[in-house]
Amino acid sequence: MSQDATGRGRVRARSLLLLGVVAVLAIGLALWKDATRAEAAGAAPAEPAEIVTAAVVEEREHREGATSIGTVRATRSITLRNELAGTVRYARLSSGQVVDGGTVLVALDVSVEEAELAALEARAELAEATLGRMARMAERRAASAIELDNARAERDVALAEIERVRAIIARKTIRAPFRARVGIADVHLGQYLDAGTVLTTLQGIGEEAHIDFAVAQLVAAGLEAGSLVQIFADDGSADGVDGRVVAVDSRVDATTRNRTVRVRVNGAAARLAPGASVRVWVPSGPIRDALVVPASALRKGPGGDHVFVLEASEGGVTRARMRPVEAGPVVGDEVVVFAGLVADEQVAASGSFKLRDGVLVQVSDGATAGAEPEA
Repeated sequence: MSQDATGRGRVRARSLLLLGVVAVLAIGLALWKDATRAEAAGAAPAEPAEIVTAAVVEEREHREGATSIGTVRATRSITLRNELAGTVRYARLSSGQVVDGGTVLVALDVSVEEAELAALEARAELAEATLGRMARMAERRAASAIELDNARAERDVALAEIERVRAIIARKTIRAPFRARVGIADVHLGQYLDAGTVLTTLQGIGEEAHIDFAVAQLVAAGLEAGSLVQIFADDGSADGVDGRVVAVDSRVDATTRNRTVRVRVNGAAARLAPGASVRVWVPSGPIRDALVVPASALRKGPGGDHVFVLEASEGGVTRARMRPVEAGPVVGDEVVVFAGLVADEQVAASGSFKLRDGVLVQVSDGATAGAEPEA
């Protein structure tokens, strides 16, 4: 019995020793984890940087103006119709084709008129011969003056009838009045056309075009024949062309209080299709100095318009500083700034929507650092 008690005591002692070792290890592991956690908490985390593209503030002259939407008009444009009814004998109306002035486009059947013309020409020859005989007889006193006058009248009537039939034949032959581009047409040989049927449209081709637009009456009051405006085609191009005012409508629209203005342009704008829309910029103020930045640099908030100026900070890093500005109109892909910036400063352009005051930024070398959100 004493030996069994001694064995049980030894087992109990070993168990207690093992439990003590496990407890010490657990306590040590817990202390190590706490120390590691405290060390990690004490270390400063890396500050994230926002990626943006930079733009330099440029100084330029700016002039106040108004923008309007204009419509391109050909200097010569007509809707082609036939004056007389008839059957199509000849047709040369190819949509989009350029034709010269005088080109026969449509000819109606004139067989009846040609037969009548032949008869009238024969009658005119007889009247001419009769007049000659009467004149010789009148010289010999064999014919009276009345008979001579009647013969002359018969001859003149016959000649007038010939001209009338020739005019009908000419009116049934439809020609292009000027060099033009043919619009959509649907005319075929053998087709019967009533008088006044629309055949097609003709848009004159040349180095000039007209553009009509409407502006407020106060703006129109500053325009006169010869004034210059800027025309911008709606094809994404930022370059405009000069247009010269040729007329200002004498009336003011009673509903919109606008006046219609017509300008003449040449070059690229003159080759726009008639009916196309363009943007027209009309100067309406004095020239003043201003600064320009990309339109993507301007942000709007509860406090007003602002931009983020990129400034070098301690440690050689760059931070964004919010700067209130007085913004003006948008010209192309740039916005005019009248106050709040200094020339040659750097501002955040693409990617500025994700910035806040004092945030660390990284300037990208690419053209676009991030997509702008849609407004």
